[in-house]
Amino acid sequence: MPIRITALTDPDRTGASHRLAWLASDPDGSPTGSAFLRVFTREGQNHLAELELHVHPAERRAGVGSQLLDAAVAAARAEGRRSVVTQVEAGSSGDHFLRAKGLRKVLTLTYARLPLAKADTAALRAIVGQPHPGYRLVSWDGTVPDGLAGTFAASRRAMDDMPMDDTDYGTVVWDVDRVRSAAAAVAARGELLHTVAAVDESDSTIAGFTELVVPGDGKGDAQHYGTGVLPEHRGHGLAQWMKARSILQARERHPDLDGLLADTADSNTHMRSINDALGYEPTHRSVEYQLDL
Repeated sequence: MPIRITALTDPDRTGASHRLAWLASDPDGSPTGSAFLRVFTREGQNHLAELELHVHPAERRAGVGSQLLDAAVAAARAEGRRSVVTQVEAGSSGDHFLRAKGLRKVLTLTYARLPLAKADTAALRAIVGQPHPGYRLVSWDGTVPDGLAGTFAASRRAMDDMPMDDTDYGTVVWDVDRVRSAAAAVAARGELLHTVAAVDESDSTIAGFTELVVPGDGKGDAQHYGTGVLPEHRGHGLAQWMKARSILQARERHPDLDGLLADTADSNTHMRSINDALGYEPTHRSVEYQLDL
């Protein structure tokens, strides 16, 4: 069956990336699949593109995925990319497809969920109430307050050594404008961004942070974003302290919220142990593949 691949105009363009898109269709014009390529453009990641590819189950094994992949790879090369990464559920048809196409598995992630109805609030309060000499917790909603903006942007380097195994992920370079833009993007989607941070009392700088994005109506499941502690402040239990406060805040402020979602690299044993101790339950795994261009 002849397959037509049509490049689409995608308005999704930000200061950090732009996106290319393709639609696959059969001779009657019916869509059979699609592909999106996120091309990162900011310093530290301007070698990288991220692929999202979908083929209708009824159209698989007919060459649709292969042609969409070829189009995306050609575009990544034209954009001067060094690596293309893509993520699929472990054991899925996409997992088998990418492996057959010669992409290299570089990372495995475990997804977990904390059902808030089962959260041990007494244990969480005990964790939050434990003294951490030299540190205090602060929190805010949405965009970071002006007085903390500079130190919060600087604290983002806590994620630079996050375990990514063999992924050619690069380094996300943060400044105050990027921090504010990220918060604005969450608000533009109608979602709520809550941040808890640990502050070093000796100089009032942020030593670590954890972020939670809640649906705008306060229902369903919220999603953890970044959690990180600067290397010079590790070993004091700050990550668990901050995350426990974040969970308690979610329960208190969003009583209709069902659960909290987290995804963690299998090699990030420290964060996985924190999640396990806080009651997060594994739900599924995904794998990340990479094509080196």
